[in-house]
Amino acid sequence: MFRSRTRSLLVLARRLLALSLLVPTLLAASMALAHDNWISRGGLRNTAGEWCCGDGDCPALNYTPRVTASGYQLQDGEVVPFSEAQPSPDGSFVRCHRPDGSRRCFFAPPTTN
Repeated sequence: MFRSRTRSLLVLARRLLALSLLVPTLLAASMALAHDNWISRGGLRNTAGEWCCGDGDCPALNYTPRVTASGYQLQDGEVVPFSEAQPSPDGSFVRCHRPDGSRRCFFAPPTTN
């Protein structure tokens, strides 16, 4: 009986661990898809005329970039000039990237003066 209960608890613990890893992944994917949706639906393009969005390449940033005199400074040090930032309709910072990771488009909440 003790072994059976221990085995049941181990199975339950493994399932809870798997679920705890799966839920954040699904939430992040749904957030990325939500941004891809308004970006794709709007047919948004960058200043070079490229489409901003492909499958899953426009995730919202999970932090607020630092505002500098030159533009928005991202955590990796990249600076996005204000002139290249497009207004974000949902109020989030979003960086769209090419398959090689380079920036394709950047969206920032509208500024209030």
